[in-house]
Amino acid sequence: MVTKKYTTDFGGKTLSVEFPDLAEQAHGSALVRLGDTVILATAVMSQNIREGIDYFPLTVDYEERFYAAGRILGSRFIRREGRPSEEAILISRLIDRGLRPLFNHKIRNEVQVVALALSFDGENEPDIPAILAASLALGTSSVPWSGPIGALRIGRVNGEFVLNPLRSELEKSDLDLVLCGKDGKINMAEAGAKEVPEEEILKALEFSQKKLEKIEIFQKEVIRELGQEKVMPPLKEEPEKLAEIFEKNFRSRLEETLYLKEKKVRNQTLFKLKEEWDEKVTKEVGEEFKEVLNRFWEEKIDEIVHKNILEKELRPDGRGLKELRPLWAGVGILPRIHGSGLFYRGETHVLSLATLGGPGDTQLVEGMSIRAKKRFMHHYNFPPFAPGETGRMGNPGRREIGHGALAERSLLPILPGISEFPYTIRVVSEVLSSNGSTSMASACASTLALMDAGVPIKRPVAGIAMGLVMENPKSEIRNPKFKVLTDIQGPEDHYGDMDFKSAGTSQGVSAIQMDVKVLGVTLEILRQTLADAKAAREKILAVMLSALPAPRAELSQYAPRILTLKINPEKIRELIGPGGKMINAIIAETGATIDVEQDGTVFVTGSKEASEKALEKIKEVTHEYQVGETFEGTISRIFDFGAMVEFAPKQEGLVHISELAPWHVKNVTDVVDIGDRVKVKIKSIDELGRINLSIKEVASLEPKKQAAKPATWSPKHQSR
Repeated sequence: MVTKKYTTDFGGKTLSVEFPDLAEQAHGSALVRLGDTVILATAVMSQNIREGIDYFPLTVDYEERFYAAGRILGSRFIRREGRPSEEAILISRLIDRGLRPLFNHKIRNEVQVVALALSFDGENEPDIPAILAASLALGTSSVPWSGPIGALRIGRVNGEFVLNPLRSELEKSDLDLVLCGKDGKINMAEAGAKEVPEEEILKALEFSQKKLEKIEIFQKEVIRELGQEKVMPPLKEEPEKLAEIFEKNFRSRLEETLYLKEKKVRNQTLFKLKEEWDEKVTKEVGEEFKEVLNRFWEEKIDEIVHKNILEKELRPDGRGLKELRPLWAGVGILPRIHGSGLFYRGETHVLSLATLGGPGDTQLVEGMSIRAKKRFMHHYNFPPFAPGETGRMGNPGRREIGHGALAERSLLPILPGISEFPYTIRVVSEVLSSNGSTSMASACASTLALMDAGVPIKRPVAGIAMGLVMENPKSEIRNPKFKVLTDIQGPEDHYGDMDFKSAGTSQGVSAIQMDVKVLGVTLEILRQTLADAKAAREKILAVMLSALPAPRAELSQYAPRILTLKINPEKIRELIGPGGKMINAIIAETGATIDVEQDGTVFVTGSKEASEKALEKIKEVTHEYQVGETFEGTISRIFDFGAMVEFAPKQEGLVHISELAPWHVKNVTDVVDIGDRVKVKIKSIDELGRINLSIKEVASLEPKKQAAKPATWSPKHQSR
């Protein structure tokens, strides 16, 4: 195996990069190792132009392999990898978002980057090695790309920043920030945080600068030695006549259309104008330039939007740069739902529904790098009618999974602990109308749904999407002129240079996600963006709290009730019973659901009546008996020397013949028969746990036969 190897220090760990001939047919490949986590990335560009498309066809796939973690996973009948896990999809998106801005988007040849997880050590997360492997595979290949990019993770443990923390360190961290950057600028950010103030986020970004630069320089040295010459595929050039036709017949009308405030009217007018453009230009320059026409049209819209914002601070809907669209919030929208919240931001409308379940409703997550139970799930649905289009309905795509995960991450820090609120929580966000920033609207609507459901959250979360327009966005100017936009809508998202999503509470940030369409953004831009986002969130929180000031004190009448009991762990076996017989009998009798933890915590879920009845049964089965306690039981067996009494489910004790009555009993059946209900008292418990009972100390039984009673019986007689 032919290979070249390079190493560098990476946050106190050794990062090694190898270039073996394992995937020698790929146009570029790299094997990156951090600890014992190993990723192989490949890059390939198709030789043929993909006809009939108006976008750059880049595909990025991160592939998990169960063998990498030393596990045999999959379903019982299919022991192999199936469709990508949610974590694999999120890592694929992470890699994509770092790589994509550095491609020439006029290319129509398909480019595919595959990152294959070959080994996972359980401590070094695979996402950063995967990004770096992809960067080196592209950088050393013949595929035209303007990398490499640096990538790293920053945690914060006890107030101190940690570069590339191990998984065990991340568990103690209040920040999980992943960054990609090039030439001193940031071009991708993803963060989850436990209400970390914006000032600390900025410090983390500053802390990252030299570290990103170091890993970028390391890659450049490797690429300088091993890199192939870049091969740019042929691109269709625009006929000179296009600009003349546009300026003479379309510029003024296009600009007027772009600034129609209502999205539906704007889209309809824009569609008709585009049809007219296609017809006129095709007629004058020919059918073979149809793809170029679309590209030229989009570039002119981009140019107009940038020019008006930079020079006049004129946004498509006429708002000021920091002005929010009209806001509205409501709760209790639907009957029988445990909690519901509706949030409007302009023409973006999201309805979120909360459902509460018992501990047994947790989701089991099992994959290459994670095995866990999730008690909080947020799912995001984006039907095609939301933006006023037609399209596929069905399983969620990468975008839906990514947006759902971002909103879930935004809400996690404010959820109560399981000891305070032992419910499993699922929230579904239905995007009903879309004009930008639906993921952040989902965070707002979901917060309202949780509060409406009576979930005792720490504080409400609000989210906002920030945008950016820059002068000469594709240039490498160090400090370009720029304008930050608050609450971006469709055109500003599509034609702007950045989509920066910020979610958080009054105390700090809970999640960040940033994508750019430029080479990167400076710390100055991010500083202003964070400050404006915080101010916008405060306004949104005020509207949300006007709809519902605090979580409801009571759960919905339709939500299940959970009762909690702590039993001696040694009693778990008795509660379960042989083959689950005992616990299943209680479930069948009461209709409640019972979940038992290894530490002896028992959760009983069901209606109020069912839960209370099941709890009493559990107490009976797991009760630790004490001398002196009294019960009522049933005579279950009779012997010459006494009777057995079942005074709790599957719990018997012996009443010796001398303890049946306050007189001499010759035959047990003179006083009791099988099936009789009697009151008993625990007299003693021996070292083997056997219980001895007494009837005469708590009850006076009448003899079954008069002859059995002494003729001269009296208390005085008994005492003698």
